[in-house]
Amino acid sequence: MDTADGSNALGEFLRARRELVRPEEVGLPAAGIRRVPGLRREEVAMLAGISADYYLRLERGRDRNPSVQVLDALAEVLQLDADSAAHMVELARPKSRRRQPLPRTERVPDGIAMLLDTFAVPAFVQNRCMDVLAANRLAVALSPHMAPGVNRLRALFTEPLAQQLHMDWEQGTAGVVAQLRAAVGAETDDPRLTQLVGELSLKSERFRRLWARHDVRRWEGATTRLRHPQVGELHLRREKLAVTGSDGLLLVVHYAEPGTPSATALALLGSLSAEQEATGAPRTGNGPGR
Repeated sequence: MDTADGSNALGEFLRARRELVRPEEVGLPAAGIRRVPGLRREEVAMLAGISADYYLRLERGRDRNPSVQVLDALAEVLQLDADSAAHMVELARPKSRRRQPLPRTERVPDGIAMLLDTFAVPAFVQNRCMDVLAANRLAVALSPHMAPGVNRLRALFTEPLAQQLHMDWEQGTAGVVAQLRAAVGAETDDPRLTQLVGELSLKSERFRRLWARHDVRRWEGATTRLRHPQVGELHLRREKLAVTGSDGLLLVVHYAEPGTPSATALALLGSLSAEQEATGAPRTGNGPGR
C-alpha cells in the first residue's frame, strides 16, 4: 500500500499501474500461472525497449531520473492517458524542481470571500487536500459537508449521511481520489496529505483500494446527483475554478440548468435556507462530518 511518504513515489506509481494492465491488452499471452496481477516487470521492460534490470531499478527507487524517451515508452506500455502521463513526468523530476510543499496556513482572498455571498447558487473554496476554507449559505444548506472547517474527502468516505446524499457515490469516490492525486502532484510527502491518507486508509477499505490504484484525473466540470432531505433529488452541474494568486485553491460552484426541476428545487432550498436564517431556526438535513 502507498503510505504517501514520497520516498519512492515514481516506483510506487509504476508498480500500481503495471498491475492494472492485462497481458492480452498489450498483445501478450495470458496463459500460465501469474503470481501478480497485470504485467510482470520484465514484460514492461521488454515492451518499453529497456533492460529488465533498469526497469527494476526504477521501480525500487534506485534510479529516479529516467529520460523523456523512457517515460514516453512506459506511458505507452502502461496505457496512461494524458493526465496520468503528465503525473508520471512530475514524479520523475528532481525534487528541487518540483512544486514547493503546501503552506501550513492558507487564506482565501478577500475578493473571493465577498464574491461567494453574491452567488445565488452553492459555492465554496477548498484547498488541494479538500479542506473547505470558505462557503456561502446555500452551499451549507445543500450539504453541511461543504461548510468551512470540513474536509470533504474525509466526510465522503467516513460519513454515512454524506454517502446517502451522493446518489453516484461509487463513481464519485473514484473520481475524487484521482483528482486528489492530480491536485497534489509529486508532493505526496506533505504532512497534511500523509496524515489524511493514513487516516482514511485505516477507516475506509474503498479509499485504500482507490488510492493504491494511482489513478490521476484533472479537475473538470461534471454533473452530480444529490438526494437532499428537504427538496428531494437534484441534478447539478459542478464547476471548479482556480483561484488566481493562491497555491492550489479552487472555487467550486454548483448550479442547475434553467427551467429544470433541479433549478426549481435549488431555488426552494435557497428560500428555505433564507427563512431559517431569518428566524434563527436550526438547519435540518445531514450533519457535518469532522
